Amino acid sequence: MAKERLKDAMEKAAKDASSGQGWGSISADVRKQIMDAITPKIDWRKVLRYFIKTSQRSNKRSTVRRLNRRFPYIHAGRKVTRQAKIAISIDQSGSVSDTMLASFFAELNSLSSLAEFTVVPFDTEVDESLVYTWKKGERKMWERVKCGGTCFDAPTRYVNDNGFDGHIILTDMEAPKPISSKCQRMWMTDQRGKENPYFSTNERVIAID
Repeated sequence: MAKERLKDAMEKAAKDASSGQGWGSISADVRKQIMDAITPKIDWRKVLRYFIKTSQRSNKRSTVRRLNRRFPYIHAGRKVTRQAKIAISIDQSGSVSDTMLASFFAELNSLSSLAEFTVVPFDTEVDESLVYTWKKGERKMWERVKCGGTCFDAPTRYVNDNGFDGHIILTDMEAPKPISSKCQRMWMTDQRGKENPYFSTNERVIAID
């Protein structure tokens, strides 16, 4: 928690400095290190585009601004908008360090500026009482609510049973290969987890650091 507070203070100070107050005697190299430390590593806009593009859900509404191809100028057209229902499963097993868990939440704070999503904490199981919706625009401190082993089948079953369109698992990759997912699934981990995963997969794996 102290590290996250320090990071928030650094981020605020850096934004103030960049907006006109100046960096004072801080060198360019140190300035770059500070900005690298507070800048989220994942381009969430690209991630969202990926899930929305592959989403099978769509919302349709009438609009007079779109021409009805079958009955032009008689009936209103239909506008189709896609909105992916995204689940974020966070590995809270004992093998995931507090530092990695804090990094996961820092990235999700970035994602929350763009979209709403469902957070699914897990270890060897999913406790549905701990599942919650992270509203768009909300910021949250990291927290550990579980600390057992790791089983990727548990969050995959939860997502499969609840009709999600996209599933992102934040983990250290230290568990056997899970069952198949009914929706698009991707993995986020650290560089070590990406280079030395416990299992091989053709699904997308992204390293946060």
